[in-house]
Amino acid sequence: MLFWIFAAVLTAAVLLLIVPPLLRSAGSGPEREEFDREVYRDQLDELERDRARGLINDAQAEAAKAEIARRMLATAEKDGGAASSATTPRSARVLAILLALILPVGALSVYGIYGRPDLPAQPLASRNLEQERGGPPKSVLAAMDKLKAQLAENPSDLQGWLILGQAYAKMGRNTDAADALRHAVALNKDDVEVQGLFAETLVSANDGMVPEEAVAAFDAVLAKEPKDPRARFFAALARFQAGDQQGALDRWSALMAESPADAPWVPVVRDQIREAAVALNLDPAKVTPQPLPPEQKGQSQQAAPNAQANPQGTAQGNGAGQDEMIRGMVANLAAKLDADPSDVDGWLKLARSYGVLGDTAKALEAARKARERAPDRADVQVAYANAVLQTQPRNETPKPLPEEATSALRLALKAEPENKDALWLLGLDAMMSGRKDEAAAHWGKLIAQFKPSDPEYTLLKGRLDALKAGG
Repeated sequence: MLFWIFAAVLTAAVLLLIVPPLLRSAGSGPEREEFDREVYRDQLDELERDRARGLINDAQAEAAKAEIARRMLATAEKDGGAASSATTPRSARVLAILLALILPVGALSVYGIYGRPDLPAQPLASRNLEQERGGPPKSVLAAMDKLKAQLAENPSDLQGWLILGQAYAKMGRNTDAADALRHAVALNKDDVEVQGLFAETLVSANDGMVPEEAVAAFDAVLAKEPKDPRARFFAALARFQAGDQQGALDRWSALMAESPADAPWVPVVRDQIREAAVALNLDPAKVTPQPLPPEQKGQSQQAAPNAQANPQGTAQGNGAGQDEMIRGMVANLAAKLDADPSDVDGWLKLARSYGVLGDTAKALEAARKARERAPDRADVQVAYANAVLQTQPRNETPKPLPEEATSALRLALKAEPENKDALWLLGLDAMMSGRKDEAAAHWGKLIAQFKPSDPEYTLLKGRLDALKAGG
């Protein structure tokens, strides 16, 4: 009932705004002619005062009075004509009546067809916002709650922890997934697939960084399966992130040389070799080994760096299936960012994910979104520069960085003058462009941030010595 009262009041208010102006007569406004006649009277009075002061003679005064009188007569004629037509036009009255009828009747008709008066109200607390945003349905969430209750009663259920961990991973809740898989590892430390899945989930939960716990898990996998490609890949990545670029390059090169050309991880490894080679001022083409001949179709492949495990701990399909799963998770993250584009860290994570998948165009676009929202953050500018570099074609000989990348790196240094990534890359660009003094300046600031025992110090010391020697 309250709805109908509100609708009636709103309709009446609209009609009051529209109908009265249509019914108002044309002559009901202020009279311009009356104003003009008042002005002319003042002019006559002024004319008499000028004649009394001797400013004009009698002949001039009479001529002026005749002109003013003529103008006053003209305004009187206009006023009479306007008064005779000061009525509301017939068309305006008809339009007002039609609007008064059509508006309420039309509104009722439209509401009767498309309205849902029987639909109950939906308070915010009772709405399923996750499902409205594309999240999992209530049935899946209810099943997960039930599984968590069962695991609370029976924490030794290995398959239950694995299922819960994989469900969280598919939802993009990598921290929760890692917590669940940590229980599974504790129950079965000898299963290399569970160990590898747990370690990779930790990497995802840490935005691509390999934490110590993940390193220990990958080492446990390699102790049992020295040729496991996923563990080898991430073990090398951990070294690269720790500053041991040469150690990472050696391990990625060995993995590339022992992998079939059609293995799904080959493009990712090739990109990492290129990044390590650039960091070491080496020619990527010369340090990238050729993979083995492609395997025949149907021949089983080892688990890829992105492989997952099923509840039984066996491989869950081939590399193509795993790639599809990873892309689905990345798509979920992209959908969440479309709903909440203000998440700068989310855009950075998406850029890294696209970079791992080899989709450099989307990685650059995601980094650009992060840059638009946080242009003052040094890590955002560095991430954008790296995304630009990923889009560049591979060259046999190192070349200066593109201007789009160097401008972003300069902005990173402006925001954070000691940023290591920006100092290294800008120094590398200056060296390849022949600006040795500029390269020495950047690398001099960078080497001051390391101890002589650090591998980065040794690398930078060699570069600076080469610059001083004219190399």
